[in-house]
Parts: sequence; structure tokens; C-alpha cells
Amino acid sequence: MAMWFLLPRLCLVLSSLAGAARSASPVVLQWLNASAAENPQIPPGVGRALSTPIIGHGGNLIACSGKNLLAFHRNGSFAWIVPLGYNCRQDIRLVTERDKIYLVTEDNKVVKITPQNLQTSAPTSEVFLSHSPAPGKSEQIIGLSTSSSYSSLFITIANRGLFSFSLRDGQLQWSAGPVIDRFGYRLGCKGNISGCYFSSAPVVDQCEGTLYISNTEGQLYSIFIHSRQYRWIQDLSSIDKVITIVPGNNGRMYILLPRKSIVLGLDVLSGNISFQQSIGPLSNEKILPAVDSNGWISMGSLDGFLYSVSPDGEIRKFLQRTAPNSVIHASPVLDCSGFSVYISQTIMEEKSSQTIGDYTYVSAMKPSSILFTLLAPATGTVYWTEKYPGQLSNLLYSSDLEYFTLDETILLTALSAARIGSAVQCYTKRQKIAWTCRKAKPKFVHGDPGDHNHVLLLFFFQLFVIVIQAVVVRFCCIFWKKKKLQKNNGLQKFLEKRRSLHSKRRVLGKIISELEQKAAQDASSNETLEHLGEMVKAKECVERKLYTSYSLGRDVLGLRRGSSSILPLYNGKHKSHSFHGAQRESITIFNTLSDSSSLEEDRTSSSYSSSSGSYSGSSSGDMEFDTGSRSAGEAGAGPSNTADVTEGDQDKLPADVESSYQVFMNPLYAQGENSRRSLSEREEFLMPQGSAPTKRMWPKRRRTLSSTN
Repeated sequence: MAMWFLLPRLCLVLSSLAGAARSASPVVLQWLNASAAENPQIPPGVGRALSTPIIGHGGNLIACSGKNLLAFHRNGSFAWIVPLGYNCRQDIRLVTERDKIYLVTEDNKVVKITPQNLQTSAPTSEVFLSHSPAPGKSEQIIGLSTSSSYSSLFITIANRGLFSFSLRDGQLQWSAGPVIDRFGYRLGCKGNISGCYFSSAPVVDQCEGTLYISNTEGQLYSIFIHSRQYRWIQDLSSIDKVITIVPGNNGRMYILLPRKSIVLGLDVLSGNISFQQSIGPLSNEKILPAVDSNGWISMGSLDGFLYSVSPDGEIRKFLQRTAPNSVIHASPVLDCSGFSVYISQTIMEEKSSQTIGDYTYVSAMKPSSILFTLLAPATGTVYWTEKYPGQLSNLLYSSDLEYFTLDETILLTALSAARIGSAVQCYTKRQKIAWTCRKAKPKFVHGDPGDHNHVLLLFFFQLFVIVIQAVVVRFCCIFWKKKKLQKNNGLQKFLEKRRSLHSKRRVLGKIISELEQKAAQDASSNETLEHLGEMVKAKECVERKLYTSYSLGRDVLGLRRGSSSILPLYNGKHKSHSFHGAQRESITIFNTLSDSSSLEEDRTSSSYSSSSGSYSGSSSGDMEFDTGSRSAGEAGAGPSNTADVTEGDQDKLPADVESSYQVFMNPLYAQGENSRRSLSEREEFLMPQGSAPTKRMWPKRRRTLSSTN
């Protein structure tokens, strides 16, 4: 809805505070009078006007007046004054970033002020940007904003575009215009390229890292700050072309259409409209609503109500008792906690309203007083209320604000800076943003295609860095435990010794292979088998050093690979072959050599190994399992390093072995011998279960079974 208002803004405050100044004018007031006298083009009284103030670092109220920047303490007294040398723009809000302040002058300059330099010799104010428009073109600065996360200053220039500057060195980072070409299509400005430009100040979403800006055709843009890529473009011209952008910092952004009196809620990821609510008529098109830390947007109306809308679109109306006889001119101002707002209602003696079509007309006359209220929109709690004239009159008369022309916006900001009526805890700007960002509801949606590649590259780069760090940490931990390195031998000697051990292992491996081939051809050669045993022991010693003292964590123990190599041992009288299984079992067969052997029998070595036990024996005929127990005499016979097969060992055989067994031929064992054992020893039979014995034999040597873990 559109509206008009016949009452001059805050006549009561203007008349009450524009009285005669105190006789002893402060030095600051004399400075202001001299500054106003130097500009005869400024009408009388305007030199004492204050721009829309902000609350700066330390809680001071900061505003611009003529060619000076002023700061007031919480009690309204002067804090400091900085001469600018340029007349500041009253219609563009000041911007503060940490301890610095940025403002726009009437001659199209952006000035940076550093109040801390007042006590030093460093310059307090300096020109950050000076823009000279092209001849015949109107290229005024429309607005500016900052982002502490990206350390950037964003400036909108009419008929030029949007510009991003670094706050560190003032260099241009990027620029963007209202018309873009994407996938062969032209987007933005709806065909009116010559007369279309960005018409609003850039608005920063601190949680999303995006900028919002609108053009003269009623289109809304979302732009990534770090890459200047357009996220989406939403066309709102079907509702109205004059829009006010308000960031929610909670996954929502709010659009106020002042001429239609409509509030829209948009999803920041897609730009789709989430809700639409109608409110009462607004006082002007420059009104700026307040968004608290709970995400509620609040704005006053000429019908006397305060309208608050939640992030989900719920709307509430406050101040119903005094609304019929009052109007709200100024925008609410957040208190220092961020959860409540200050509102001012001007009580009128006469008020009337009329609705014609889509437009509402409000007429009000004879203001009598002003009612200030502090409330929390999310809960509806009223913390404080006070009427002016009243106690607030004495507060204002005792402050230096008395010397300036004031309006409701300045008074509300002064109340917020002084924390009048507020008993809640204050929070910093960073804390408020962090609280609001936690209110955002995460959604899985596709981002901008141009930004998707950057995300993938960042992901792979981070993955690569993590892998490199893991490898470095692993090797550092391994080296830290090496005693060889802790004895001042150094890394170079450690690596040289490791290379030497690898070379020895390769040489020993070749020698062992040659000796195994030679032993297979001549099994009766005791010298070859003895040499082979020595080489195997030497290789195991080298490998043990590589796996322990000189290991880098990537060596694999050879014996764990299930190797089927044979380790022959020979002591001059007895010869043994040791078989190592893949599941940590070994079977050893001992042969006793006899000088008086007269018979030669071909022997075959059979073995069985499993996870629960092992069996070995030799026979020249068929073999069968004997499940009976041995006699005591046999248990005590034979060498001391042999073991008999007990009943418990037989019980350890798995079920599948009871029906069958597997025979392996040993090419290195083929030797005849005569046994000197007594024929009174117990006969043994080896027979597969389920089949009848086909042949008996007298064992010529002892059969042994051993299990090693």
C-alpha cells in the first residue's frame, strides 16, 4: 500500500530541543558554529543537524554534522570531534568496521576515519576512494557496506556497478554490473540495458558470504563475495520496483516493499519466496526495519502498530493499546543485547485514515507527546516504557545533544547507546552474528555452478594435504622410536645401513636358491645342506634387523607370508627337515643314519596341517590313522627331542580330516635305512577312515608330531 503523511517529522522534539543554548558554550560548539559560518550556502540551523547515527566501538553514538564527525558518550556528552574537510552525505548511513569509520561526502568521496589517531601524529581522516563521474553522466555513490570476514568494502555507484575494495590496501578486488551473459543468454535488467543500473546499497549476509543488491527494474541479485559469481536473480517487478533489502543472517532474507506495505521472506539458497505478509502503511520509502538475533524483523507503521514477522512468516502486532491515537515515524533500533528493540510512538490529538483501492491515506495533527518502549518481539515482553516530556526531558537537557536538531531516529539510537531501561546483558557484534547464524536451517541444495569447481578443487587440495601430513606424522613417529637414530648415528648412517641390509638379503636369497637346486639334485650331500642351513640363518638375521631396528614401517615379515621353504639342519649324525605351514604349524621328521644298513626302502613323507593340530609320518605302503594310545615303552623310546602322538592330539584333528587326508611328496627326502629298533615295538597302522586296511608295515623309524605357535 502507498501512503502520505501531512505531519512534519517530530515537531514536538524539534520545538522542545531547539531552545537557546547555554551561556557557556563548549569549545566543540564554537567549532561547529565556525564551521557553519564558512559555508554560506548552508541554511541557518542546518549546520547543527545530525545524520543518521550509529553505535560505534565502545558504545559511543557517532554521527556526522556538516564537515565534522562527532562522537557522544553514553550520557550524551562530547567524546571527540574529527574535522573532515568535506560535507558528509546525510542520506547515506555511516559504516563502521572494527575501530574505523567510513562515510560518503557530497563530492563523491569515501573517507576513512581512525579515531585512535587523535592522540598520535598519524592522520585521523584520509580519502579512501575518490570517484570522478564521466562528463554528462550521473554517477553518484548510492551506498556502501563492509564485511569483516573478507576484509572488503563494497560500494554501489549509479550507472557504473558494484565494486569491491580491500580494506587493507584499498585495491580493487572485483566489479560487477547488472547485466550478465550465462550459457549464451543475457540475464538482468529485462532488456532495458541502457537505463538500468544498481539502485540500492549492497547488503552483506554475514552467515552466507553473499551480497544482495537490486536494480532499477525491480530485480534482486545474490552474489558470492569471494568469486563475484551470481548465485541467483529474482524478479520482483510484478509486485513493485522499489524494494528495501534486509539481511536475516539466519538462512532468510527479508524484502520490504514500502509503497505496497508488504514484507517478503526469501530463501537465501534459491531466492524463492517463503512467505508474504501485509503490514500497515509506512512513513517513507527509506525506512529500514530492524532484525533481532532471533531473526524477527520489526517495523513501525502509521497506524500506530509495531509489526514483527518471524523467520517462518508468523506476524504479530504490538502496542495495541496506544495504537489508535498514535503513529510510528522512525524505524526501531536494536538494543545492545540484540534480542529487543526500542520503539517510539508519537501520540496525536487528531488522527484519521482512509483506504482507496490498494492505497491507505493517514492524516494526523497536533502531536502531544512521545512514548518510548523497549520490548522483545519474539516473546512480546515489555521491559521498559517512558513518556516524553517527562524524565527523559531532564536527561536530554543535561547532555550536549541539546545543541543539535534531533529526530526520533537520533533519540532512539541515543537511548540504545545509553541502555536506558535495559537490564539484559550486552553482546558484541560478532556474538550477535554467531547467535543468529546458528538459527539457520541447513538444506542440501546445489550451489552456483561456477562455484562448484572451486569447491571440488578445494576438497582435493585439502585431501592431498591431509595425506601428506599423515605420511609425515607416521614416519616421524617411526623414526622417533628408533634407538639407532637416538645414538647420534644420524639419519644418513641409518639409511646407509638399511640399504646395506637390503643388498645382503638379496645376495643371500640368490645363494639360497642355488643351494636348494643343488640339494634337490644331490640329496645325500651333507655339506650342501649344512651350507644351506647357514645361509637361511644368515638371511633370517638380516631380515630381523630390517623388521625391527631398521624398519620404516613398510617391510613385511617373510615368515608371515606362508612360505613353503625348507630349513635343513645337520649335526653329523641326524638329519632333519622342518616344514612350516601357513597357519603357524610345523612338522619335523627325524631320520637316524645307520652305518650297517643293508636294505634300501623308498620313503615318502606325508604331512597334514590345520589350525588345530599337525601330523607327520612316513610309510612305504598305504597309511591309516591309529587312534589308540601308545604304550609306555614306546613313549620313552627314541631321541629326547621327539614327541609321541597322544590321544589329545588326535582329538584336535578337524572333522574333515577324519574322512580324508592329504599327502605331500618331499623331493629332498629319499633315503634307505635299516632300523635297529626291536621288533617288539608296537605296530602302527595308517589307514584312511572308512576303508579297510590293505597292507601292513613295520615302521623303520619313529614318527613324530610337533605343533609350534
